[in-house]
Amino acid sequence: MALTGRTALLAAIGSLPVGILAPSWTGMLAVNAPLSLAILCDYALAAPVKTLRFTRSGDTTVRLGDSADVQLTVANPSRRRLRAHIRDAWPPSSWPSGAEQKASRSEVMVPAGERRRLTTTLRPTRRGDRQAERVTVRSYGPLGLAARQGSHHVPWTVRVLPPFTSRKHLPSRLARLRELDGRTSVLTRGEGTEFDSLREYVPGDDTRSIDWRATARQSTVAVRTWRPERDRHILLVLDTGRTSAGRVGDVPRLDAAMDAALLLTALATRAGDRVDLLAYDRRIRARVQGRSAGDVLPAMVDAMATLEPELVETDARGLSSAALVGAPRRSLVVLLTGLEAAPIEEGLLPVLPQLTQRHTVLVASVADPHTEEMTTSRGTAQAVYEAAAGTQAQSQRRLTAEQLQRHGVVVVDTTPENLAPALADAYLALKAAGRL
Repeated sequence: MALTGRTALLAAIGSLPVGILAPSWTGMLAVNAPLSLAILCDYALAAPVKTLRFTRSGDTTVRLGDSADVQLTVANPSRRRLRAHIRDAWPPSSWPSGAEQKASRSEVMVPAGERRRLTTTLRPTRRGDRQAERVTVRSYGPLGLAARQGSHHVPWTVRVLPPFTSRKHLPSRLARLRELDGRTSVLTRGEGTEFDSLREYVPGDDTRSIDWRATARQSTVAVRTWRPERDRHILLVLDTGRTSAGRVGDVPRLDAAMDAALLLTALATRAGDRVDLLAYDRRIRARVQGRSAGDVLPAMVDAMATLEPELVETDARGLSSAALVGAPRRSLVVLLTGLEAAPIEEGLLPVLPQLTQRHTVLVASVADPHTEEMTTSRGTAQAVYEAAAGTQAQSQRRLTAEQLQRHGVVVVDTTPENLAPALADAYLALKAAGRL
């Protein structure tokens, strides 16, 4: 049983005249006995909570930053009208801070034998699966003095997907891809290594692309157009070890790497290449393999939704072995990891020749923009020390990148907001050079 504020108010009002005019046990009993009887009657007339039936419907997936609507249907099979307050409990990360109380609570009135539908709007603040915890019902009597209270477990799961904020860069990279493919009216030939077609020469074309045999057979000068290689294999490897747990601004390194991977996947599938995904630290956390061009991006988004950094050191040897199994023939292996000196020198460098011998390797890393800000600090002794520390950190990252480049690795090291377009540009450059 739950008592309401109205009950406390009536008890206080009734106690005042007793305390002033007739302060005795008899006076207290004269006030509280009718009130207690009213409470018991009100409790008995309240609709039962245990017999209520609940069902859910609505959204099962939502992108991070968007909202999802989950409907909760309340059926009242009893013969009494249900007057209730309902709390639909979800994890705290299902709403922005401070919005849970308003979004999860509602009032409902359900006549006997009828049902009503309530809508809970979720605005998740983290990726992953959000599962409904319980539905708590407080059923009030007609006088509003007492209430029955109980909880029901009504399962429902909403998967929060990565936001894919870098998709705004996709149109410009697709335009660059069409230029490489020789399908746009530009004065440069389509680059690549696969012959595509012949067309008439226009001023500005590379004279080395003139096809003299075709020119001799017709009255105009003909030039060859080329297109980048197609049907190449790309393996995206997400390092989910401890270095991916660090936050750069408000974004974890792993989330920035995911966003870059999604943009590259969308671009590569449009280019006719096949893309697979491998998430690894000390074991395989997620894998997407062998999907068609239309299915690979949704499959990757779904696989990435539940990935979380693991606070363990990544097993570089195991990662290399898993990558070699996932890419049995020559491929572009894109490793999204950190450029910290110790993990690279002690973990990745010893096993790197196994990858570079068979594949083209690209390492993409998230740089902290705060380090660049530190290098410009001046004015106080503390600022000078910060500038020295920032310069030293940048120098160490450059040395680590140079070590990788000496092994033939392409390195992309930039801030979270620039990582996705920079990785897409690196892919296009490799495709234009015929290195896939």
